[in-house]
Amino acid sequence: CRQLFRSPLGPSSVPSPVLKWGQPLDRDTPVKAKWQRRVAGSCDKEASVEVVVWLGPSRSAQLEEIENLLANDDQELTGDFSKPHLLPTVEGKDLGLKYISPGTLAALLTGHFSSFIESGIVVDSRYPYEYEGGHVKGAVNLPLQRDVEEFLLEQPIVPLDASKRVIIIFHCEFSVERGPKMCKFLRQMDRSRHEYPKLHYPELYVLKGGYHEFFFQFPSHCEPQDYRPMEHPAFKEELRKFRGQSQ
Repeated sequence: CRQLFRSPLGPSSVPSPVLKWGQPLDRDTPVKAKWQRRVAGSCDKEASVEVVVWLGPSRSAQLEEIENLLANDDQELTGDFSKPHLLPTVEGKDLGLKYISPGTLAALLTGHFSSFIESGIVVDSRYPYEYEGGHVKGAVNLPLQRDVEEFLLEQPIVPLDASKRVIIIFHCEFSVERGPKMCKFLRQMDRSRHEYPKLHYPELYVLKGGYHEFFFQFPSHCEPQDYRPMEHPAFKEELRKFRGQSQ
């Protein structure tokens, strides 16, 4: 597999594994995803279509479904207005962000969108002791704003194949505060470096329910297969330290 980065450099204080789409972790795994589409002739009604995807050897049905999604003119565009969002989204707390379900992330991890994505990065915004206690396979731990700037903006990730995408998915424990805030921070910093509407990373998502929900639905996609909450009694000092650094 070719390298997803032009340079291996990243912040020295954080690990830098990156997901490589097209390398399935599991096979023959059913994943449910909901596509929300506007109902023809209506401006305020949506139809929700649930698709059961079997991540087995045959991919023709999967690719056809994705192509149909991209061909839908009603889909909202990415941050640079160049194309529709690739991933099916779900309703989330912040209307200004795009949320995906744990099932969609599991589909990504098993190569479901590999024909359309060259580089995919799951950014875990939790504190290091949480990450070390269990995280999504391949996720990078970027708990501070300076980590995000160093890892993603000092040497931006550019697709070698212009027809493919670079997407970034943020999460924290519940994806209520830290993950969404970091997603907004990256978009703000990205905007400040370009003439509007150009962006390095036009396609950003937040994992709804965070690691908490993902772990209990898909523990096989986590390493180690465990979950350490932010307010774990054994890590009170680490929590105090990182909260201070985050402010």
